[in-house]
Amino acid sequence: MTPEMPDVTRARHGRPVHHWRRDVVELAALFTAVAVADAVANLIGHGPDGPALLVVSAVVLAATAVFHVWWSRRHTHAPPVSDTGARPTAETRPAGPAGQPAVCETGGVLWRMRTTVKDEPGSLAALCTALAERRVDILSLQTHPLAAGTVDEFLLRAPGPLTAAEITRAVALAGGTATWIERADAHDLVDVPTRVLGLAARTALDTAELPLALRQLLGRCTIRSLPGAPAGGGRGPQPVPVEGILEDTVMRLPAPEGGVLTVERPYLPFTPTEFARARALVELDGRLGPRIPDGHDVLTLPEGNDITVRRVDTGDLAAARAMHERCSPHTLGLRYHGPVGDADRYLNHLLSPRFGRTLAAQTASGKIVGLGHLLWDGDETEVALLVEDEWQRRGIGAELLGRLVAMAAEAGCASVYAVTKASNTGMVAAMRGLGLPLDYQVEEGTLVITARLAPAPVSTAPRVQPLHLG
Repeated sequence: MTPEMPDVTRARHGRPVHHWRRDVVELAALFTAVAVADAVANLIGHGPDGPALLVVSAVVLAATAVFHVWWSRRHTHAPPVSDTGARPTAETRPAGPAGQPAVCETGGVLWRMRTTVKDEPGSLAALCTALAERRVDILSLQTHPLAAGTVDEFLLRAPGPLTAAEITRAVALAGGTATWIERADAHDLVDVPTRVLGLAARTALDTAELPLALRQLLGRCTIRSLPGAPAGGGRGPQPVPVEGILEDTVMRLPAPEGGVLTVERPYLPFTPTEFARARALVELDGRLGPRIPDGHDVLTLPEGNDITVRRVDTGDLAAARAMHERCSPHTLGLRYHGPVGDADRYLNHLLSPRFGRTLAAQTASGKIVGLGHLLWDGDETEVALLVEDEWQRRGIGAELLGRLVAMAAEAGCASVYAVTKASNTGMVAAMRGLGLPLDYQVEEGTLVITARLAPAPVSTAPRVQPLHLG
């Protein structure tokens, strides 16, 4: 969206340029032609065929004049291609993979920038002019009207040597205030309506996608879902009205299953437009109700038993509780780090797709013998495993953990962590088996193992088979 170069036949302010030299030459040619025509008429007009020759000459001259006018209008006012300096049109620009535009064929850098300008004519034009003077290309622009001023959000492509500080300084001199800027990537090239529709489609397929969709919609933020009735008992969060609450960098929305959904973003206030988008996405999720995608994998264990791995939710609560009853107090204690009798109280929360994803290992008879949880913990992600005593040391835990970590990487998580006891050698071995960089923290017998991930590319398109990630 950099302003285009002016046409060479027009002056700076759009008025036609009068080429006076060409006008003088044309007038001289006209007078010469009139003189020649008069001499010819005097010479021929007194002959026997003089009148006929004069009529034929007039017709030829008229035809020549008409041809000259047509030719000049078609050819003499076309701007020279080599002189304009204009950028290639959209049809001639090189395209990137899968038809996407190239990030920058000249080595530019993508930036996301947000700034506030006065709500008055010319303020945005001054800002765009300041960017154009530094050869910054505006790839997309969103406006967020406020009570006083307008928040403009840009996707920019700037020359490589141009720093964020230089862009911010130019914006400030052009009247922009409260400017925020960060590096962007190719995913930001997708226009906003397409991106929002893609996130809505993902949310419609899977309840667990809601916090991830909100994070992609709003950028880096912390999302917490507080249930109306906490699993450990006690008083729930203060309810919020149906329309939600927007307070600068924090928005609170009624969670679809009850309770409160809190979204917080440091330093960058939410605009009313962002609040409306988030509220619409949460309302869509609530109307569709709990849901998980279909799909399962059948695995053969080393000893020959077939195990089915599939997504589960609160509809499998009875089978999960039955597995709890078959587990020893020692196994439950390693998983829940508290009184064994409280283990069943957490299952409803753990199996809810509102708070994460749960995979189950199930025998051919339909008995659940292993559970793996991927839990959204604010801006962090926790993994947890529970395998029935008789089915331990057969690779079930490692299989579940590998799939959960793949899900976390696909969701764009930078790391996952597991909380267990230092004596839980099975969990330690499973984490080490991932082949990822690990950090260990031990405090009073509690071991926290953090695995750093290399996030897979994130797509806003709906996934048909989200289970097959291993």
